[in-house]
Amino acid sequence: MALFLARRLLQAAFILLGVAAITFVLLYCLPADPAVLIAGRSATPPMVAAIRHELGLDQPLILQFLHYLDGLLHGDLGRSYTQKTAVAPLILARLPATLVLMAAGILVEVALGLTFGIIAAVRRDGLTDRVVMMLSFVGVSSPQFVVALLLLYVFAATLGWFPMSGFGTPAHVVLPALTLGVLGAGWYARMVRSAMIEVLRQDYVRTARAKGVPAARVVLRHALPNALLPIIAMIGIDIGQFMGGVVVVEAVYGWPGIGQLAWQAIQQVDVPIIMGVTLVSALAIVLGNLVADFIAPFVDPRIRAQ
Repeated sequence: MALFLARRLLQAAFILLGVAAITFVLLYCLPADPAVLIAGRSATPPMVAAIRHELGLDQPLILQFLHYLDGLLHGDLGRSYTQKTAVAPLILARLPATLVLMAAGILVEVALGLTFGIIAAVRRDGLTDRVVMMLSFVGVSSPQFVVALLLLYVFAATLGWFPMSGFGTPAHVVLPALTLGVLGAGWYARMVRSAMIEVLRQDYVRTARAKGVPAARVVLRHALPNALLPIIAMIGIDIGQFMGGVVVVEAVYGWPGIGQLAWQAIQQVDVPIIMGVTLVSALAIVLGNLVADFIAPFVDPRIRAQ
């Protein structure tokens, strides 16, 4: 286990280095000049050149990247060009809101996906299966802003059950979590259905049924645990995706997460904030998959035997 952990941590370090390098190069290739945006429209060329020198943007790309890596090794994500403050505190201030949205969104999508995926698998090729698969297709195909605006109109504007926007109470979480959960539940339902159909065909399931084990126990106790591995892996990916913030959802609901912070930084070409959010998201994906790898052997003992 120690060797496995060391190997995965080494892989994570190379992945994060690759993400940092690719993101840095792509941002460098942007046609927009941060110095020009900071200086304003009335700035003279000497003023722009002075700002560019102050930010270190007049140095060669490799030197800029090495300087950034040196800061990362010391826990420094750089300073925001526009807000004139360290990036790390800006991200940490937005992190609680993102963690709440992440947890609620994953809870909703897994609960809905597991429920409807199991129902579709048990009643495969029937009317219920077709309806569930049709709804899952609609869910994964629906634009986020359409679902968000529809939920806002029905449950906030018309019925008044939930607030239109903001953050701070459980009521504020419901609609953003449903928006994320409904869209993600479609993927989970299709994955659970495929995995469950395969497991339900196994000999040990037929044996349990032949012994007179109740159908619900066969499905939930014998079949479901062996169908959960792809779901666990998917959750690890979703952790990183939601940590990066779903920009559309956060914008519609006025959710103060790091996704909204990244969107504001993109509009202002604030490279340090964009880099910081990207690296935090990549780190979350790596850690999420690492946690999934640790949980998988407890769900499926066959992995421990390998």
